Amino acid sequence: MALTLSKKAKAVKPSSTLAITAKAKELKAEGIDVVGFGAGEPDFNTPEHINQAAIQAIHDGFTKYTPASGIPELKEAISHKFQTFNHLHYTPEQIVISNGGKHSLINVFSAILNPGDEVLIPAPYWLSYPEMVMLQDGVPVAVSTKKENGYKVTVEELENAYTGRTKALILNSPCNPTGMLYTREELEAIAAFAVEKNIYVVSDEMYEYLTYDGAEHISIASLNDDIYAHTITVSGVSKSYAMTGWRIGYTGSSVEIAKLMGSVQSHCASNPNSIAQKAAVEAITGPQETIANMKEQFDERRKYMVKRIAEMPYVSCVEPKGAFYVFVDVSEAAAKKYKGEPVGSASKLGDIMINDFNVALIPCEDFGIDYHIRLSYAISLENIKKGLDRLEAFLNLLED
Repeated sequence: MALTLSKKAKAVKPSSTLAITAKAKELKAEGIDVVGFGAGEPDFNTPEHINQAAIQAIHDGFTKYTPASGIPELKEAISHKFQTFNHLHYTPEQIVISNGGKHSLINVFSAILNPGDEVLIPAPYWLSYPEMVMLQDGVPVAVSTKKENGYKVTVEELENAYTGRTKALILNSPCNPTGMLYTREELEAIAAFAVEKNIYVVSDEMYEYLTYDGAEHISIASLNDDIYAHTITVSGVSKSYAMTGWRIGYTGSSVEIAKLMGSVQSHCASNPNSIAQKAAVEAITGPQETIANMKEQFDERRKYMVKRIAEMPYVSCVEPKGAFYVFVDVSEAAAKKYKGEPVGSASKLGDIMINDFNVALIPCEDFGIDYHIRLSYAISLENIKKGLDRLEAFLNLLED
């Protein structure tokens, strides 16, 4: 008789974004000209001065175990970055360095959740959040937002979702998948709610450097001492420094929570990658021009995509203010027919685009919302133009 496997593990949904990206790469390997809008990482190489720091670490023999929660040199660098960029005072003992942002979030939920604790997750959300919460025995509670509010959650919506079992709220700004950024006033209202209800805010700020049109990134924990005490701030070097594969994320929290996360991590991973930690020190403390250069190119692509989408039939978007995604409402297109058959859903639209037009895009049902797709502009402007031409060609073929 077969042994029973973990029900919790069986309940985890595979990442649809990784699956779609893998399919696009497979078609490209077959020589097919595929445009992939699924990219969740910058299309730039890691800056050379960061690479050289890693090479030097190898030559220096820095290839052994490090302290479980990260090396002191990197904690000092992150502490200074928190102070100067985020206007947050986290001492090195309040910082835990992990193997990427996902690992940081898993550590957070391991430290704060007990079985049955509920976590409010504004939808649309990054598709990994609910899975991470469930893996740590929490209960994800999706909180639907409205397009007219820029897909940003309001206190009224949070109030309606809150129960006596609510333990935390995930706040993602700039947001994946919408690219939207919370204003100071919006954050102040959410902070007051969190403090009043005595719940944690897990503030995912991974895209913090990628903001546009003069929009300011504000860390919710910087607003006042009360919300600071209720917040775990999460970030990393992946998106800002084109270091996705290096796997370095970090958190700022109370000393108590940091100690719990460090203890959990010591058993799960021993420590973050030693060489990548040295590279991260150089990323954070070294020349910062590469951030500005990447941001300038992302902004050019963002503006082009928003303009093109506004000119297309049956689709629309709210102009993103951060990250590198355009979140597109395809509800009108889904109500139309293609080759005599109803389009019906964002997933069906995605299938048509990859199979008939060689375009890979991300349907967002797994992001907690129907009839929307996510288009990344972390690809070349040339490919963006080609991909949008193909999307427009598809839309022009739709019939009532």
